[in-house]
Amino acid sequence: MGEIRLITKSILLDEVKLAAQARFGDMVKAVVDIEKNVIALGGELHADEEALLLQNGSKQENLWGINLYVDLPWPEMVEFDSMINIRPRQNNRTRSIEDLTVRSRVLSVVSKIITL
Repeated sequence: MGEIRLITKSILLDEVKLAAQARFGDMVKAVVDIEKNVIALGGELHADEEALLLQNGSKQENLWGINLYVDLPWPEMVEFDSMINIRPRQNNRTRSIEDLTVRSRVLSVVSKIITL
C-alpha cells in the first residue's frame, strides 16, 4: 500500500501497519480533519494528504498533520509533528500542535478511526 487513503470508517491497526511498512517502516504520516472526523494516511508528505482532504471538501483550518508510530502503545504512537501545522494565523507557530484542545480533538478522531 503506497498510495494515500482517505479513511472515513474504522480500520484495524494492522491496516495502518501495512501502510507504514509500504513507505517508512514503523511510521505512517497522516492528516486529521477534526471537523469531518476523517484521516488521510499513507503519503510521502503531509502536504499530499492535506491536498486530498482539501479536494474532498475539508477546510484548511481543520487539518492537522501527525505521524503514527505503529509499534508504540496508545497514545505515545501519535506524534504531533508536521510542516503543515505551522500556522501563525491560528497561533500555531511550530511544527507541533500547540493547542491542547486541538491535540485532544486529533486524538479523539484517531481513536475513533483506528481500532487498536
